Amino acid sequence: MVNRKELNPDTSPEAAFGARLRKKREAHGWKQEDLASRMEYSSTHISAVETGRKVPTLRFSRSADVAFGLAGTADTFERQWREIRHGSLLEGFPEFVGHEGRAAEIRLYEVGVVPGLLQTPEYASVLAESALKRRAITPAQAHERVTVVAERQAALDRRKTPPEIFAVLDESCIRRPIGEPALMQAQLQRLVDFAELPNTVLQVAPFAMGARRPFNLPVTILTLPDRSLMSYAESAQQGHLERESTFVLPMLRAYHQLQAGALSQAESVDLISQLRKGTP
Repeated sequence: MVNRKELNPDTSPEAAFGARLRKKREAHGWKQEDLASRMEYSSTHISAVETGRKVPTLRFSRSADVAFGLAGTADTFERQWREIRHGSLLEGFPEFVGHEGRAAEIRLYEVGVVPGLLQTPEYASVLAESALKRRAITPAQAHERVTVVAERQAALDRRKTPPEIFAVLDESCIRRPIGEPALMQAQLQRLVDFAELPNTVLQVAPFAMGARRPFNLPVTILTLPDRSLMSYAESAQQGHLERESTFVLPMLRAYHQLQAGALSQAESVDLISQLRKGTP
């Protein structure tokens, strides 16, 4: 092939994406024009992505998954795109976000801060700006963190059948002031509004639980459409996505114990409302 440009997939994540796209296309015996028609892109666009001259988008990645029959599998182009898009985030987190977006049930527990799915844009921005001031992240990474929060929330809002979301917040999440008082009041109101949705349960794990609290670190447990389970947990330096049921099932049992020991949703909303009004 005269004009074929060889691409080393090890040079960059974009190059690896392009090389894989070309390999998949050729394995199907398709020309660039054939794939372009299936993906509803121009052959020029396909060529540019394959040779690393154009960065793939989420829409492009999802179109490739449909064309190659990869949608819903573990090794999608969308997953690869998220690794490119979120390269500065914790290891394991981009893949987790992909699964989160199609989960049937989401169970989350958070300590210290309101979890991302429940944050207002202003709350998320203050957290990112604080990390930036400490020089823990770069300006680009700060922007990325805020953008990812918005993207995750939007992805769930767009779904025809939203997931069931069970959220247990350590009491520190609602008592720790973030930003100006008005910002924190708006965030607490966001939690109250969240609790009123038909597909959500919100509980506060009070300090009084003490040693009965089964988790010391944040954790999220996903139930996928096929009823398989996976969990995601973070340390300060990395995230870990666990699919092995031997490890996930005990975490699910511990989560049920956490819910049993936490305040009821009515009690939790009452406490949050009191804090929002400044009368804890």
